[in-house]
Amino acid sequence: MVKIAAAEVNKLRKATGAGMMDCKKALVEAEGDFDKAVEVLRKKGQKVAAKRADRESTEGAAVAKVNADSTVGVAIVLGCETDFVGKNENFLSLAKELADQAINFDNKEDFLASDFGGMTVAEKLIEQTGVIGEKLEINAFEKLEAPYVGSYVHINKIAALVGLSAKNEEVGKDVAMQIASMGATTLSYKDFDPTFVASETEARIAVIEKDNIELGRLGKTLKNVPQYISMSQLSDEVLAKAEEDAKAELKAEGKPEKIWDKILPGKMERFISDNTTLDQEQCLLDQNFIKDEKKSVADYVSSAGDLSVTSFKRVALG
Repeated sequence: MVKIAAAEVNKLRKATGAGMMDCKKALVEAEGDFDKAVEVLRKKGQKVAAKRADRESTEGAAVAKVNADSTVGVAIVLGCETDFVGKNENFLSLAKELADQAINFDNKEDFLASDFGGMTVAEKLIEQTGVIGEKLEINAFEKLEAPYVGSYVHINKIAALVGLSAKNEEVGKDVAMQIASMGATTLSYKDFDPTFVASETEARIAVIEKDNIELGRLGKTLKNVPQYISMSQLSDEVLAKAEEDAKAELKAEGKPEKIWDKILPGKMERFISDNTTLDQEQCLLDQNFIKDEKKSVADYVSSAGDLSVTSFKRVALG
């Protein structure tokens, strides 16, 4: 048997992340040849990866990386099978190293094919599958470029990037935090397809009406059934009718006409709030700002001066 020096075992461990005993066995099998030992460990990873191919890698780490100029950002999810591995320091270090590399590529495919310490990123994931014993894969890859890119990572479970029209670190962090927390899917209600909004409106009304049947049976307060769910539906005609209806209510309540101007803005604000639930859920700029719910995100951003959100990205576990 070839005698394996401890220094060689340690060198292989540092190069691959494999355990000491696995490294020693690989060097013995390779008769002391370092490169062959790396190949032995890689093949072991391939065998383990093949056995675990049908496993779900829904745990792991979400990480974000922004370049030195804060003009390019990337967010990735390195997936694994268990929360235990996902919280491991070595696993988190690997995720951060991969994000450092990912920022140099425009898409997941080129990133996976890129060189990572003498092997491709894809091969590294297979190698580490053998080391860790769990399926590892890149579950998400999002890149963003803008005059200024802000980022926020929530306990390695969610990573968000936001592009701003100019540098503003505070707004960048706050809006990235909003993206991570509230899970917007688009920038503004103006981005919605009318067909989608119509279909979603019908579906939501049907759900509320069904819920109200049960609430009525139980003698409980019924939910408000909205006519609309997005600002994209609130045309000038719709808003004008809502104002006329509000005035009719005030008249029926016996409120003096001279005080209507003080009451109407609140009623219209309530009407818009009740009929824009889709926007508040999915449109970043139309959501209530988490640090001050009296403002929308758009209001918060504009309060910082000549500044706008150009784009955003979000990745999360699962």
